[in-house]
Amino acid sequence: MDTKSLYEAYKTKMQKIADVKYASAVLQWDQETYLPPKGNETRGRQIATLSEIAHNLFTDEKLGQLLLELLGKDGLSMNEKRNVELTFEDYTKNKKLPVAFVRKMSETVNKSFYAWIQSRKENSFAVFREPLDEVIHLKKQEAEYIGYEKHPYNALMNDYDKGLTVDTVDALFSALRPQLISLTEEIAGRTAVDNSFLQGHFDKAKQWEFGIEILKRMHFDFEAGRQDISEHPFTINFNSTDVRVTTRIDEKDFANMTWSCLHEGGHALYEQGLPANEYGLPLSEYCSVSIHESQSRLWENCVGRSKEFWLHNYPLLQKYFPQPFNEISVDQFYRAINKTQSSLIRTEADELTYHFHVMIRYELEKKLIEGSISSKDIPAYWNELYLKYLDINVPDDKQGCLQDVHWSHGSFGYFATYSIGSLYAAQLYATIEKAVPDVKEKIKNGNNQPVFNWLKQHIYPYGRYHTSEELCHKATGEKLKSEYFINYATKKYSDIYAK
Repeated sequence: MDTKSLYEAYKTKMQKIADVKYASAVLQWDQETYLPPKGNETRGRQIATLSEIAHNLFTDEKLGQLLLELLGKDGLSMNEKRNVELTFEDYTKNKKLPVAFVRKMSETVNKSFYAWIQSRKENSFAVFREPLDEVIHLKKQEAEYIGYEKHPYNALMNDYDKGLTVDTVDALFSALRPQLISLTEEIAGRTAVDNSFLQGHFDKAKQWEFGIEILKRMHFDFEAGRQDISEHPFTINFNSTDVRVTTRIDEKDFANMTWSCLHEGGHALYEQGLPANEYGLPLSEYCSVSIHESQSRLWENCVGRSKEFWLHNYPLLQKYFPQPFNEISVDQFYRAINKTQSSLIRTEADELTYHFHVMIRYELEKKLIEGSISSKDIPAYWNELYLKYLDINVPDDKQGCLQDVHWSHGSFGYFATYSIGSLYAAQLYATIEKAVPDVKEKIKNGNNQPVFNWLKQHIYPYGRYHTSEELCHKATGEKLKSEYFINYATKKYSDIYAK
C-alpha cells in the first residue's frame, strides 16, 4: 500500500474512534445539563461502554502496525507526519492501560460525579469521600501503569500539559508566590474599593440574555455552538462546528455569570478555531490545557476586566440592569470588578488571589497522589491552607473543598494549568498589544476583532503540533516568563488603587 493510501486508512480509523469518543462526550454534556436524576445509573453504563469501545479501537494491534509502517514512510506532509507521531505517542501510552481499568475508571467517575452533586446539596464532604477515595486509588494506579520519573503526579500532569512536572511547577510557584504576596500587601494598605453594588437582585432571565450578548460580542459563533446551565461552568466540543459552553447564574451576584461567560467563551473560541479538516486527528485537538486556559483567562481578564471593554459594553449592561448601574459610573464599575481581596471561591477570585486558590489545590493533589495525606484529611488540610495563604476561615464544605468539579471527574493534575494559563495569557496579550498598537482603542470602540484575529492566526490553527512552550515561543518570540503577568498586574492594580 502506498503512503497516501496508508494515511487515508489511518485517518479513517482515527475518525471512527473520534465518532465514538464524541458520542460519549454528548452523553456527558447531557449528564451535566439535562439528564433526569434517575437516569444516572444507566447513563454511567452507557458512557463506560463507549469508553471501553473507544479504548479497544485505539489500542488495536492493527492500528499500531499501521502507525509503525507510516512512521517508516517518506512522502508525508509535515502535518501528516506530526499527526502520526502524536498518535503513536498516544497509542503507546494507552496500550499501558488495561481495558478493564478504563471501564472501571469511567464507571467510578460517573458515581463520583453524582456523589459530588449530592454532597454539595447536603453540604457534607462525608457524602463524597468514599467515591473520591476510589477515584484517587485509580489515579494512583494510572500513574503506575503509565510510568513516571521522580513523582507519580508527573504522570497525571503530563495528560494536561506535555512535559509538565512537579519540579517545574514547584519552582514556578515558589518564584510567583512572594511577588503576589508583596503586591497584595501593598494594595491592602491603600483605600478600599467598593463592590457592594455587584450584590443585590439580578433577574436570572435578564442575566442570561446579557451573557448571550457578551458571547456574541466576543465572536462566539452560535451557529456552531450553544450555551446552557450546569452546576459548574464548563466547555465541551464534539468538533469545531459544535462547541457547547455552560454557565451558572446567581441572582444575588452579578459577577458570577458574566465572567463565567467570558471565561468559557474564551475556551469555546479556541475550540471553534481548531482545524475542522483534521477531525479525529491530533492537529484538530488543543495544544494543552495550559494553552486552553490562556485563552479563557485572556478573554476573561485581559479583555473582559479591562476598562476599554466596559467603556463600550457598559451601556448594554445599563439597558439590562438600570438599577443599580445607572447610578454607578463606568469607572466605579471597572474598579469594583477588579477589587482584590481574599475570598472563598476560586472561580470568583480576582486575578491576584486566584493563584493562591490554585496553589492550594495543587499542594493537596500532589500530597494525595504521593500518599502523604488521604481523602479524610482533605477538609482540614484545605481549611489550613486557606488560612495560611488567604487568611480566611472556611465556613463549610460547599464553600470549601466541595466547590470544584474536577476531582469527581478524575481530573487530577489539572489545577496548576490555571495559573500557568494566566501567565501565558498575559504574555500573549502583551504580544497582541505590540502587534496591534491601537488594540485598546479598538476594544473601547466595540471592536474585539483584532484580538480574535491574532489568536486565530497565532494560536488556533496549530492544534497539538507544538508543545505549550514551543507554541508560546512561536507566538511571542520568548519562552514563558512570569514577569509579563507581574508587570501587567502591577500596572493595572496600581492604577485602580491609586485613587
